[in-house]
Amino acid sequence: MGWVNNSTALLTDRYELTMIEAALAAGTADRQCTFEVFSRRLPLRRRYGVVAGIGRLVERLADFRFGDAELEVFGDSMSAEVREWMRNYRFRGRIDGYREGELFFPASPVLRVQGTFAECVVLETLILSILNHDCAIASAGARMASVADGRTLIEMGSRRAHEEAAVAAARAAYLAGFDSTSNVEAERRYGVPSAGTSAHSFTLLHTTQDGPDEAAAFRAQVAALGTGTTLLVDTYDITQGVETAIEVAGTELGAVRIDSGDLGMLARQVRRQLDDLGATRTGIVVSGDLDEYAIAGLRAEPVDAYGVGTRLVTGSGAPTASMVYKLVEVDGIPVAKRSAHKETLPGSKDAYRTYRSTGTALEEVLAPAGADVSLLSEGNRVAEVRPLLQPLVVDGDPVGDVPTLSESRAHQAAARITMPWEGLSLAEGDPALNVRVLPH
Repeated sequence: MGWVNNSTALLTDRYELTMIEAALAAGTADRQCTFEVFSRRLPLRRRYGVVAGIGRLVERLADFRFGDAELEVFGDSMSAEVREWMRNYRFRGRIDGYREGELFFPASPVLRVQGTFAECVVLETLILSILNHDCAIASAGARMASVADGRTLIEMGSRRAHEEAAVAAARAAYLAGFDSTSNVEAERRYGVPSAGTSAHSFTLLHTTQDGPDEAAAFRAQVAALGTGTTLLVDTYDITQGVETAIEVAGTELGAVRIDSGDLGMLARQVRRQLDDLGATRTGIVVSGDLDEYAIAGLRAEPVDAYGVGTRLVTGSGAPTASMVYKLVEVDGIPVAKRSAHKETLPGSKDAYRTYRSTGTALEEVLAPAGADVSLLSEGNRVAEVRPLLQPLVVDGDPVGDVPTLSESRAHQAAARITMPWEGLSLAEGDPALNVRVLPH
């Protein structure tokens, strides 16, 4: 049976409902609580993370309702009290968060959720599934964008991901600095520009009894799409493919794509050949198992655009941002987990970032919520102090001025520029910014 219900209420772990049932019975379900979302550490070799998925989360929160179809799943396994609580559920609390495109570091409280224990704890899985996925993709994408030196980046990973994850990945990649996506649904849903060339199957389609006919494939594509199209030239012999492409399309051909082999060497070879043929303005697109290291290795080559698929949509070695959702305050009382290697910082926190007069970030500071932080701006080094947590949901309703995806994309690019230059390195090292925690 296909999934047709838009409710997100069952995108949760059963243990959350178990806790709610016990809390309702014990009379603790309505205690006022603060939960925070953070990552204890960054993945290996990462110096920063990128916040993504905030917009998707706010949208999906509106659909978090237990209707008859959702309640039917539980049969008689839930008490009448719990079923009634679920039927009447609507989040009425407050959510503050880092804006999309902002950078985060270990312990950064990228999201703060406040309300009753029951209404907050049931959101844990929805929040983490969205943020862990989208932040992982955006973090990988930002590293790729930082080494692409302004060259075009195309997200091409849909066939390597779950169908819905592919759409979310396209959105996160665009946020991180990619220029377009191959995923058409991402254009419809989020306005991400879509782009595409052709596959080897289109060239192979034009095989006849007399053998392969690459020229026929190129003629068909140019006739339908014009000379500005991109022709895939490595189905057979690349040198012959480039020559055939220019014979068919002329010297104003938009671009050729190389999808296999030693991409650096082939790009140099193809560039020389295109120039010799008079196609000096025809671009070169490369694709095929690219990641940030491969892109960095191609910076000196005559490449105009990169098509990135598998490595991007799987987080380039870090498929999750490893974020957790932890209770930090109950009825105004700071609480903390002390488990070995899983400790948490107690108390509701505000987050700030300090900057030099040049705009370079100095550090991130976590202070008790509502605390006076005027001292942060004292001293010769600090020229500006910016709060990082912004209201997203107030009294259960989304705020009306959340930045658009395009605005968040611009913010991401600007945020990277504020990092110390060594923080953008692909080499293994400490986080780009230190996170200082002020005591409660």
